[in-house]
Amino acid sequence: MTPIYQITTVLDKHGYLVHNLLMKPVKTMSIRLSSEQAEALEIVASVEALPLSEVIRTAINEHIDSKTKDPAFQDNLRDRLEKAQRFLRTDG
Repeated sequence: MTPIYQITTVLDKHGYLVHNLLMKPVKTMSIRLSSEQAEALEIVASVEALPLSEVIRTAINEHIDSKTKDPAFQDNLRDRLEKAQRFLRTDG
């Protein structure tokens, strides 16, 4: 089944178009932040004139990108995949 994409338009605080992009269907998640983290996040979003959710998505994408390029992470991922494959091959 082909995912349905949604057009997402992001405007700055003055109503000017920041960017327009196609997003896959969204999944709502919640996170807990310290008050210091929440305040820092709000300041970054305010200074960049972006919605909090966009700043969070950008940070998550950057983190995932850095992990996919990290050799130690890749080794750990391979080990976990191999263990899972061995588990699936066992007779139980």
